Amino acid sequence: MAKIDVKGTSVTVVSGGVDDYISLTDIARYKDSERTDYIIQNWLRNRNTIEFLGIWEQLNNPDFKPIEFDGIRNQAGLNSFVLTPKRWIESTGAIGITSRAGRYGGTYAHKDIAFEFASWVSVEFKLYLIKEFQRLKETEYQQLGWDIRRNLARINYRIHTDAIKARLIPPKLTPQQINLIYASEADLLNMALFGKTAKQ
Repeated sequence: MAKIDVKGTSVTVVSGGVDDYISLTDIARYKDSERTDYIIQNWLRNRNTIEFLGIWEQLNNPDFKPIEFDGIRNQAGLNSFVLTPKRWIESTGAIGITSRAGRYGGTYAHKDIAFEFASWVSVEFKLYLIKEFQRLKETEYQQLGWDIRRNLARINYRIHTDAIKARLIPPKLTPQQINLIYASEADLLNMALFGKTAKQ
């Protein structure tokens, strides 16, 4: 779980394995911090929103229920039509929107859907949201790259030291001289992977 700041509004991003989910509740706070549920429900009442959600689910969710979706789509736009995230999820088997209770509760949506909602709330807010989301992903990828290189060095350390022992250390050296050879070879490995020595 991460937080990004978008035009003074803190927006929660949750990683769900392959895909990221963004808090619609936090996005709605930008418009009206007191009535976030009503803002989300008003967006869900829109016929274009229902069409978008239905197409997204058909593309990404093999368990999506098209017959139930058609029933909701036929009612969309009527004055009496009300749709909550919970009803959408339970009726259609949707995975693009989730509702959570508790401390980090609220309504979350797949990033594609969250960007669509943000556009409905404010086009300017959507553009800043995309920019901050991309910045978050770049930071995560840089950190992931560092972790991969560090783990690679740790995994290969044993192989590396065994190779030094078998091939580079002459038979008659003192323990201090052996330690110096190990240290210089380890620094060579660090320079190759990280661009710096262990001391740096």
